[in-house]
Amino acid sequence: MAEPTPSAQPNARQRWARILLAGPGAIIVTLALLAGMPLWLPGGAAGIDNLAIPLVMAPLIWALLFFHACLDRNLTRVALVAGALLLVHGGLVATRMMAGPPAAERNL
Repeated sequence: MAEPTPSAQPNARQRWARILLAGPGAIIVTLALLAGMPLWLPGGAAGIDNLAIPLVMAPLIWALLFFHACLDRNLTRVALVAGALLLVHGGLVATRMMAGPPAAERNL
């Protein structure tokens, strides 16, 4: 049986980066997506779809991030995708938190 070439073997740094992106990184980005999705999803007829859909999609989001981190050959691309999702949804949540209560609640 032929041995793999040295270039095919990931070094320890790449292995740890992949582990961190697939493990805690995927969970953190999933939680940021769950927190940010109600801000851009429509409410639906009952007014709760923007809350229920992210909860139902949480395993799918996590699985996509996990398998992307495990299967993509380019770790830079994995980090950029995860970082962009984290920044966008984290920014949405941060701006909503800093904006204060809606005008309807302030007048009560």
